Amino acid sequence: MKRIRKLWGWLALLVVGVTLIGTGWATHQAAVARAVPHRTKILFWHEMTGPAQQELLRLVQGFNRSQTTYQVVPEFEGNYNEAVQKVIDTHGTTASPAVFQSMDISTSQLAHTGNITPVQKYIDEDHYDLKQIAPGARAFYANRGVQLSMPFNTSQPVLYYNATLLKKYHITPPPVAPTYQDITRVATQLTDRSHHKVQGMTVEIYGWLFEQFLANSGEELANQHDGHTGTPTEVNFTSPGALTAMHWIQTNLQRGIFVNYGAGANAQSNETASFLSGRLGMFLQSSALIGQLTTGNPDRLGISDYPHPVGKRANGVAIGGASLWLSNDKSAHVQRGAWDFIKYLMTAKSQAAWQVATGYLALNQRSAQTPALRALFRKLPATRVPGNQLRATAPNQTNSGIFLQGLIQERNLTQTAMEQIYQGADPRRALSTAQRAMTSYVQNNNRANGYQK
Repeated sequence: MKRIRKLWGWLALLVVGVTLIGTGWATHQAAVARAVPHRTKILFWHEMTGPAQQELLRLVQGFNRSQTTYQVVPEFEGNYNEAVQKVIDTHGTTASPAVFQSMDISTSQLAHTGNITPVQKYIDEDHYDLKQIAPGARAFYANRGVQLSMPFNTSQPVLYYNATLLKKYHITPPPVAPTYQDITRVATQLTDRSHHKVQGMTVEIYGWLFEQFLANSGEELANQHDGHTGTPTEVNFTSPGALTAMHWIQTNLQRGIFVNYGAGANAQSNETASFLSGRLGMFLQSSALIGQLTTGNPDRLGISDYPHPVGKRANGVAIGGASLWLSNDKSAHVQRGAWDFIKYLMTAKSQAAWQVATGYLALNQRSAQTPALRALFRKLPATRVPGNQLRATAPNQTNSGIFLQGLIQERNLTQTAMEQIYQGADPRRALSTAQRAMTSYVQNNNRANGYQK
């Protein structure tokens, strides 16, 4: 009976503790979100969850404490697709945000709405030093010399490998900038030396990764230089770089040294679980996954750049993530406050804290000198790789994103083609079918919007 009473006592304390923690977090959120009467309200819409949301709220609170004119009020608006539609639907009303976060592939869509004030306006007014922000990141959200929005939560596609497993099986790790052949070697050795207990490699069926194969090969996915010099009228999914990458994956799947985890959230969850359990040696994914792969993982994590074709120099890959936009339906005073908030988020200190807490890359190039990032790099040296890859990329028209409306449709079509290829279909035929469908979609969309006769 005493044991039962003691157990109930501990349970009661646990409930109280959890309640206090929950109450504390709710109180923190309420404090951040509360509008202050004598300050100008800056409504900020975002899509962050988990640790990223917690850190974002801390940054918001830091800005609100740093000055007495504005009060940023953050509001979570669901996933990226839901949020961008809400932004468009509420524009011109009192419910619309002054500043909002939006995903990378909505860049062209938002620019064409006419609902935004390019951040270039305030960059020019303030003589803001844009060079402090990583060139590869800011290039993605610029068009024809105009910075449309400010990159914020930014990731790079990278190769992850289990360095502990490679050491166990006496395998030389892939180089920092690996070729397809380098990865094939490591995957083959892992599979053979483990007697098939370890799967060598997987490449998720993911349109973003397909785009990166073309970017790193220096090839356009859409004409008009991926939309950077004009409105695209057609796409090209059958370039040499695309076909080389798809043949490489298909061949290694057929050899049994690559494995297919499919597409979507389940694919990423399953490949991550297999990697953490030591059943998978390598995979390609966003650098934003670093935190998940290092927390509580006894194995040493290895990270390399995104792979490129043999005999061809890496051109660099495009970023992923989202950026911060200004709505043009707010007063000049409100827009100024929203811009000041963006500047605060982009300081070296804020960006360093953002990377440490979330795994997204610090985009202020001075962040690397902050104590927070220096400590992170000492503890986990591999975490330098994604940032180094980003800094080493000289922005050009094939690695700075695709300025094309309908990128969600493009990803759906290329993912369908990848699925067929992984199952043995002829790569050129599968990609040609997707290419015709996407070109038709682009041209119909252009006609509907008056861009093309």
